[in-house]
Amino acid sequence: MREHTRGADRRAGRGADRGEYAVVARGLHKRYGDKKALDGFDLTVAHGTVHGLLGPNGAGKTTAVRVLATLVRPDGGRATVGGADVGHEPAVVRGRIGLTGQYAAVDEVLTGRQNLEMFGRLFHLGSRRAARRAQELLERFGLEAAADKGAGQYSGGMRRRLDLAASMILAPSVLFLDEPTTGLDPRGRSEVWDSVRDLVATGTSVLLTTQYLEEADRLASRVTVIDQGRAIADDTPDGLKATVGGSQLEVVVSEAADLPAAVKAVARVADGEPEAVDTERRVRAAVTDRVGALAEVARTLRDEGVAVEDVGLRRPSLDDVFLKLTEAKSERPPQAEAAAGRTEAAAA
Repeated sequence: MREHTRGADRRAGRGADRGEYAVVARGLHKRYGDKKALDGFDLTVAHGTVHGLLGPNGAGKTTAVRVLATLVRPDGGRATVGGADVGHEPAVVRGRIGLTGQYAAVDEVLTGRQNLEMFGRLFHLGSRRAARRAQELLERFGLEAAADKGAGQYSGGMRRRLDLAASMILAPSVLFLDEPTTGLDPRGRSEVWDSVRDLVATGTSVLLTTQYLEEADRLASRVTVIDQGRAIADDTPDGLKATVGGSQLEVVVSEAADLPAAVKAVARVADGEPEAVDTERRVRAAVTDRVGALAEVARTLRDEGVAVEDVGLRRPSLDDVFLKLTEAKSERPPQAEAAAGRTEAAAA
């Protein structure tokens, strides 16, 4: 019975893989020596969405992308990308994807236009088609005004947008973005975010790995948290935040000596035991009656003469979710990601 069920599941899964989702991974395994980079990793990415992949260093994010992009063969499990099987149809997969790594891979001596035409020629578009496609992408990514300037003169955000444009030469249905805004300033990050939104609006499906929790919150309609090679949570950003709890009342007092009074005031309205952080002169607790709790605590502190630097309500963030889900495993030696990088570099 178990084997029959497994077979039925595989057949049902195969249909779903090729129809409902842009990316599907089931039970992916990848080992480097005695380190498990992926340990039964599962993932589904809906068509025309940004799906965030979050995890601490060494969690398996980059290895997962490398497997899905056919750069690395998994030791076990199966995956489809753009309806094609990663293991059995790697050439088909490569024709349907784009990949942008952590650092812009453009030639800074060439102009933006020349970079895109070069990539077009490398993809066998021919000179006329490559030039036409380069112009289309320069317009789409807001680089037309700088098209004939050397890429070395571009800002960080512009170089990343040029890199994104290069990954879209063949108009892939699925785009992998591996920490695309690493090292960018806020303006550069915002420029890249706008470009990603524009891509999704035209139907591209994006798998985004990032260390910036705000980035996933802003862009992703769904988020998978990976740790030690396994998916430990998968939900919408709001759904993940709900697992942490509702709104929190937070008070920061001006003097450390007043922290006990603030704790006592917050405890009267809190749903549970308040959390005090002595070094930050801060106390916070979950509350149900948001406005009522805020008003009562503010009144109590004022009546008792406690000076505060800040008092307010805050919703849980993805940072809170990330810390809650990974806190039990936060102390770990460097593992599979580093080993993966060394192994693949040696193989190259």
